[in-house]
Amino acid sequence: MTMKKILFSTILALAATGTMTLTTSCEDQLDIEQKGVILTENFYKTDADAEAALVAAYESFMCNVVGRNHDGGGPGLYTPLRVIVNDCGDDVLAAGSNSGDNTFGIMLNQFYYDAEAEVPKFMYTGLYHSVYACNLVLDHFADATTAVQKRCAAEARVLRAYDYFLLANLWGTPPLVTKALDPSAQPFNCDKDPEHPMDHQQLIEWIAQECENAANDLDERKSKDDKDGAVKVTKGFAWALAGKAYLFAKQYDKAKTALKKVIDSKKYDLVPGEKYADNFHIEGDANEEKVFEINFEYNTGKSNWAGMIQRSSWMETNYWNWRFDHFVVSPNKVYCGGADGWGGLGVPQWFGDEFHENDGDHSYRLNATLKRIDDAVYHMSYGKDEIDKMTDEQKKTSDKIGINDPVQGLYGNSTWLPFKQVMRASDTQGKKYGDNIRLNNYLVMRYAEVLLNYAEACIQTGDLDEAKKYINKIQERAGSKTVSETVNMDVLKKEKSYELWLEGCRWFDIMRWNDTKAKERLTKAGTVVPHLFDKVFRAPKADDQDVNWEYGSEANSRFYTTNTPETNFKVGFKEGKHEFFPYPQTVMDKNPNLKQNPGW
Repeated sequence: MTMKKILFSTILALAATGTMTLTTSCEDQLDIEQKGVILTENFYKTDADAEAALVAAYESFMCNVVGRNHDGGGPGLYTPLRVIVNDCGDDVLAAGSNSGDNTFGIMLNQFYYDAEAEVPKFMYTGLYHSVYACNLVLDHFADATTAVQKRCAAEARVLRAYDYFLLANLWGTPPLVTKALDPSAQPFNCDKDPEHPMDHQQLIEWIAQECENAANDLDERKSKDDKDGAVKVTKGFAWALAGKAYLFAKQYDKAKTALKKVIDSKKYDLVPGEKYADNFHIEGDANEEKVFEINFEYNTGKSNWAGMIQRSSWMETNYWNWRFDHFVVSPNKVYCGGADGWGGLGVPQWFGDEFHENDGDHSYRLNATLKRIDDAVYHMSYGKDEIDKMTDEQKKTSDKIGINDPVQGLYGNSTWLPFKQVMRASDTQGKKYGDNIRLNNYLVMRYAEVLLNYAEACIQTGDLDEAKKYINKIQERAGSKTVSETVNMDVLKKEKSYELWLEGCRWFDIMRWNDTKAKERLTKAGTVVPHLFDKVFRAPKADDQDVNWEYGSEANSRFYTTNTPETNFKVGFKEGKHEFFPYPQTVMDKNPNLKQNPGW
């Protein structure tokens, strides 16, 4: 696999899904070779076949898990992985035009989803699409003798382990399927499997062991500059995932050992602080900090919109940012081309304030992650000289800029706005497919997470000096004003929440830590939703609850209230129910051996 962006072909996809055999009733009469068709029995033989099957497994992961071209579901959902691993956390708010906007994300954020909610359903089916593609590789090449075939099998094995890491942490005890099954198969939850029962803890340990067992047959990243080594499964990712799984299984000594292998390999490094933000844009694709990311390019084998390759990328661009079309004049440099967002994500005030208190105004990390509403309203270009040449004081009272929506304001937003996923113009590769189709790679894991996971394992084993060394590395690179002299789990939790915000870690961490403070916040999810206003266009009203001014002073123009929305749903996290998602009802209906999770 090369760094050149991969254009996945239909032939390769078919080769890896075992759907290439074509027979008709006319074969006896017309003995004509089928062009472009490869019989299954003639495939899965050579090194080239192994590479082709592996590429299709990567494609399946990108299409069905990352969600940028969702072959396993319908058109209603475009970014299932990013949504499901982030929207349930206590560090994000559902946002949008109003409480009915972006329902698929809001129901996760406020915990009123059911067993047919599209995000969990598509994620569950998508993950098993990916597992199937990996199993096809392993069924045919697990016992191979050539180095290439062994490597391909090992890459598929670790990719499948990552699928199961997600399945285990989202559903608890999902069926463990380690070979391609007959379509009529009805597998049991892994803890109910009559042949090899395995509880949640054992499943997590199995994931770690799979990665360890595959590591010897994998390529190692050649150097910190080896871009090919960042866009495929390598020894580094195998050991990083093994360490993470052991951490989740509370096998801290084993986690330390696995994660230290990644550190000691010296194939990865933190980018300099001034390049911190590049990690989330095309400039940072496959850089020294990337342990694994999914290579991404437009697939000419799919139609533009119906094939969802553009649709999903467009969704990712717009959903993860604020509803700045509610500004009087939308800042035309918020997105690369000024595309309006839906504002599917907001930032809780407590999180922004604590992050700022920890890092300070000059933190590379904070400035790459969040923006004050002040920076959006006052300090981004409006593309009009009469506005751009105003002083801040003039802008504070001007009716030419600001949040001009006296009813909803910016729903689900405090005075902090998300900035980490706001795209740059460069992410479009010169507007290759439009000004809001992002083409940067999809990040799965970066080295900063490896260091923080290692630091946690060190704290849990009493090796505080070693933990401090790596936590300090993270803090110093961040440009944070806080560089801890002593460390403990509270310090680790804070650093991880700031460093890895929106990188799919927080929700899983809350559950495995049984974080009571975070859970308390989640029980209130959806009951008090902020609305951000500008006093130039809408003054506080008598029935506004908990009016909060930007910077704590009415001298500033923006404020938010926490009006409780009227809803017909029972919202908020419920202990004993929401730790895991429900198995999709459509899947339950087809498989009577599958038992539903508690509370559903």
